[in-house]
Amino acid sequence: FHFAIQEINKDPQLLPNLTLGFQLYNSVTSGQFTLRSTLHWLTGNIHFIPNYTCQTQGKTVAIIAGTMSAFSAEIGTMLELYKTPQITYGPFDPMLSERDKFPSLYQMATSDSSLACGMLSLLLHFGWIWVVIFVSNDMKGEKFLQDIQTEMVKKGLCLANIIKLPDTKSRYEKTEISFLAGLRISSANVHILYGDVRSVYTMEFLSKYYLTLGKVWIMAAKWEIVVKETDHMLHSFHGGFSFSHHKEEIPGLNHFVKTVDPSHYPEDFFLSQLWLHAFHCLPPGSLCGTIGVCPPNASFEFFPGRIDMLTISDSSYFIYNAVYAVAHALHKMLSEQIEKGSPGDATQPRIFPWQLHPLLKKIQFTNSAGEDVSFHETRHHMAHYDIHNIVNFPAGFRLLIKIGEFSSESAHDQGLVLNEEMIEWPIAFKKTPQSLCGQRCGPGFRKMPQEGRALCCYICVICPERDISNHTDAEQCIPCADHEYPNMERNRCLPKLVTFLAFEDDLGKALASVALCFSVLTAAVLWVFVKHRDTPIVKANNRTLSYILLITLLLCFLCSLLFLGRPRTATCLLQQIAFCLVFTVAVSTVLAKTITVILAFKVTKPGRTIRQLLVSGASNFIIPICSLIQVALCVIWLGISPPFIELDAHSEPDHIILVCNKGSATAFHCVLGYLGSLALASFTVAFLARNLPDTFNEAKFLTFSVLVFCSVWVTFLPVYHSTKGKVMVAVEIFSILASSAGLLGCIFLPKCYIILIKPDKNSLKALKNQRSSRGS
Repeated sequence: FHFAIQEINKDPQLLPNLTLGFQLYNSVTSGQFTLRSTLHWLTGNIHFIPNYTCQTQGKTVAIIAGTMSAFSAEIGTMLELYKTPQITYGPFDPMLSERDKFPSLYQMATSDSSLACGMLSLLLHFGWIWVVIFVSNDMKGEKFLQDIQTEMVKKGLCLANIIKLPDTKSRYEKTEISFLAGLRISSANVHILYGDVRSVYTMEFLSKYYLTLGKVWIMAAKWEIVVKETDHMLHSFHGGFSFSHHKEEIPGLNHFVKTVDPSHYPEDFFLSQLWLHAFHCLPPGSLCGTIGVCPPNASFEFFPGRIDMLTISDSSYFIYNAVYAVAHALHKMLSEQIEKGSPGDATQPRIFPWQLHPLLKKIQFTNSAGEDVSFHETRHHMAHYDIHNIVNFPAGFRLLIKIGEFSSESAHDQGLVLNEEMIEWPIAFKKTPQSLCGQRCGPGFRKMPQEGRALCCYICVICPERDISNHTDAEQCIPCADHEYPNMERNRCLPKLVTFLAFEDDLGKALASVALCFSVLTAAVLWVFVKHRDTPIVKANNRTLSYILLITLLLCFLCSLLFLGRPRTATCLLQQIAFCLVFTVAVSTVLAKTITVILAFKVTKPGRTIRQLLVSGASNFIIPICSLIQVALCVIWLGISPPFIELDAHSEPDHIILVCNKGSATAFHCVLGYLGSLALASFTVAFLARNLPDTFNEAKFLTFSVLVFCSVWVTFLPVYHSTKGKVMVAVEIFSILASSAGLLGCIFLPKCYIILIKPDKNSLKALKNQRSSRGS
């Protein structure tokens, strides 16, 4: 204030030929003394006479006041009677902006509407989601609490507790002290303090019980309080953060503070008191002879061993601008009076307080720090905060060190800039502290809220089998793409390997070996039957049908090899078509052989129709007729929806399996159903003919072979549909090999045994002897 007055009076352009004067009044934190001081100023006498003034000098045209909004509101009503402008330099209060209640009041500070966003940005930057809030117990505190709670819900932060502070420094009851002592076990390491000077007074009392616990404080409380208490408070808040409106450096103020002393302003009682408290001495020439004289280098640059005077005062910048706002308004008004030729002495112009209002409302100037100053409402839409770190150095210096800024042009343009290397944390923390309700959920886990507790009090659960989370405290797990799979930690998706049932696999080698062995065995049986084609056992039951069945079984064993190796379009088509056709021929051949047996043993009289059928070889037409029906079904299948190559990304978690999709499921099951019908018909016919007597009657062998065939495929269907990927292909190959081996073993192995091991039974003589013994 002194610096601004001195600077304006030295400026020949601003108020030429005029000198600004001032009066200082103390504002005590008491409504009674506030009104007393106001009346004293209005009347100019210790005896208050309403509407009268006893001042011999000129009246004051404006008041600059307001460390607390309550003080400005208390005197505002009285000042409104005289239309005296009041310019407040304290924290912004929306209540004081109501023009119908306080039309003569102007606030230098900008709105704190973005303060909650700035504090939340700081919380989110360090991952602090569990906090305690201390707010002043007034409307301003309620407004801030509503704003920050709304933003905390949006950002996923939680309140561990809310403590409302009384607006005066008073003693607490034992129950309240016990309640505060109970907060010592709070898991919240970060506390927010929002209030005015009286709230800070309260915190000074609480510090004796509570602040020494080593918490991180984030505050917007103002520091214009008694230096002794400020010194103690800064010690208690070490490592905390203070938000204040951005202030440019005022040129020359540093030098002024270094050189000013009470001898320059003998009329200022408060300056002498502050000097005496800081240095325990007074400058040379002081009237108090009992107090020591200060050394020549004593200055306010630093209070010895205590605090930095320049950074502790949060309102100095606003006081400076307030004085200049009044000066510019006076300059504008005097200029208008001169232009209009108003009467009066130019050195003693007639100025009334109410004349300044139109000028103050429109005032706009650039201060010496290069910042635009005005009272226009548009300045409240942008917020720019300086963030200071409260540091208590070992040597005793307690400073507010600027470590960052927060700016907000609009709701969608917010920026937090921090220099973390400059931050000093409370002594209780060796590194950046955490403030959580529980533990952090690392990558691979997600948060799961606990019923009945705050949203921030969650437990960590591992991500599902095919999901991952790649950052800390994930809300939801992210599923990997179809061509990827999660690693063991479930924090990263890895590309799947493309695989199929290859010949090189152990399972592929085993199945291929079995198929080739049975193929060689079938070829050997065919060679035996061809070599012994003229023996009775080969000629019995239609030698041609036996050849056809053996060749078909050989193809059955070989077609299983189509299911091995990398699937291609051609192999996918051949797999199903070859499988269906060769098995249809095999089953229809068994049916033909069974019918041949029945026809042969039902011939009792020459000339009968059955005999004609047997002689004409009618049973041989069964194979082509049955096969043509299956061919027709396959053609329809290929025409509707043929088999195709498919990528199976779900059967195995870390592989993509190349398989042949059957295409039309209906057509596939129709083909299988027709094949099953033929097998059921063959089994029925063979079962009816099982007891027909003859030496080489193979009805029993045919019955058993078809029973094995049906059993294999009845078992195959449910197993086939319950497996996926390579296992499904392996099941199909196994079923082909097992059913084919059942037909080969049950029908042909007994005959090979007789041909190779018991050749004496495979002759006409042995056959006649057997028939004669049977007839006798």
